[in-house]
Amino acid sequence: MKTMENNSRRQFLGALALGATASTISMLSNPMYAESGIFTDSKMSETEDWFDKIHGTHRIVYDGSTPHMGLPILWNWAFYLSNNSTGSPDSDITAMTVIRHTGLCLAFKDELWAKYKLGEFFGVKDHTGDFAVRNPFYEPQDGDYPINGPAGIKSLSERGAMFCACDLATKVYSNKVAETMGLNPEEVYEEWVNGMLDEIKLVPSGVWALARAQAKGCGYVFAGE
Repeated sequence: MKTMENNSRRQFLGALALGATASTISMLSNPMYAESGIFTDSKMSETEDWFDKIHGTHRIVYDGSTPHMGLPILWNWAFYLSNNSTGSPDSDITAMTVIRHTGLCLAFKDELWAKYKLGEFFGVKDHTGDFAVRNPFYEPQDGDYPINGPAGIKSLSERGAMFCACDLATKVYSNKVAETMGLNPEEVYEEWVNGMLDEIKLVPSGVWALARAQAKGCGYVFAGE
């Protein structure tokens, strides 16, 4: 009985950390949310090592818990811009964005946005004024951001910016979409993992990554809403 109570408590606290709704909390009882096997010992070691890429005098981590008009990506760009303008080269800067909770949609390739109508599901519109069927913040067009000009995930990554996405949120929201569309949740989850942008690092959870980044000297900025 005590073990069952402990498991329930862990599931509940995990849901709160994710910012989950009541319906999402009930989904966490699904066996799918048990250890999936993705983060083996070697995978965990490689994931921990990824944080060693954080470098430079100026270090920041943005908590991208919601899409927030792409601001979790735009502010990453703004950090480089402002530090460059005050004399610091990219080699002395690291800006990381942790993509989690409903901000998860920012991590996916266009194909998933189109197939699963992620713009509609997560409430993201692009320059057309309609729900996006592509990732507007990978290679943004005029009108995708609230202002024109900021870079997207692709070009920021080329400059050394770092992006990671929450595996726990991937499980929760792929399960919810699968439920809505009458699909196999494990197959949808696998497709979402494989459909992440090449520039995105999958991590056990967003809150886990935020702690790792701060341990590496990154200041914390909330970029959700």
